[in-house]
Amino acid sequence: MLDHPLPDIDSWALFFSNNGLPVLRVTKRRIEEMRTNLDCVDARELARLILQDPIMTVRVLAFTQAIRGRSLQRDITTIASAVMMAGIEPFFNRFSDLFTIEDQLKDGGSQALLGVLQIIRRAQRAADYAQEWAIWRHDVNMEEVRIAALLHDLAEILVWCSAPRLGLTIQQQQKADPSMRSADAQRNVLGFTFQEIQLELCRVWHLPDLLQTLIDDQNAEQPRVKNVTLAVQLARHSAHGWDDAALPDDYLAIGRLLNLSPETVRQRLGLEPVPAREAD
Repeated sequence: MLDHPLPDIDSWALFFSNNGLPVLRVTKRRIEEMRTNLDCVDARELARLILQDPIMTVRVLAFTQAIRGRSLQRDITTIASAVMMAGIEPFFNRFSDLFTIEDQLKDGGSQALLGVLQIIRRAQRAADYAQEWAIWRHDVNMEEVRIAALLHDLAEILVWCSAPRLGLTIQQQQKADPSMRSADAQRNVLGFTFQEIQLELCRVWHLPDLLQTLIDDQNAEQPRVKNVTLAVQLARHSAHGWDDAALPDDYLAIGRLLNLSPETVRQRLGLEPVPAREAD
């Protein structure tokens, strides 16, 4: 486990690249169950499993980018396509010896494990929101938007997995000073923000350019990026309940994206009863 910041962005990328990427215990268990009967594996079911696990998702994308070859002109940007391109048996051969987040953090105390599982749950909720809104907006490929929301906070997840003390320190700084910006707390402790580390990982791992664009908040005026950004913000602001002071602004922004009133946004989130006429 790392307990001190690294000197530069290249060192962070090298650290995460060389230390392996643990997946959720449930991901490993279900992949092992599928492995026992490869002839019956459904690629779509496998893709749905992978798309619940941010680290497994990025591992599959990085693996596929490495093997796709020059003959394939377009990036592989969906998990179902990645699985089909790799082939079922080669896929299971490649991911035959997975290790888990739960095992990696078993000696780090319950606080570290709870911290990373909370962030992953937040990423899953962001992905669900982003996918629902992408469907509402008739996005040409809603899975790309889902993946971008799922991976938006990947660097934060990786820090909690491999350097939990640093993750806890960032959390403690923000609790001690609620007015402190998240990016400032991250720079204080790590020397860089999560997003800076993450974009470097995207480059080093040759992730699809489209996904790099979608997870970069600098592109937030693009409708698809805004879809991702707002989903991530809603999941973050509602992580501890629906009384966060930032949520009313979220409802307004989401309403503008979807051409809905803030009240309708709240109804779609299950926070307000649907009027009787609409319910009928």
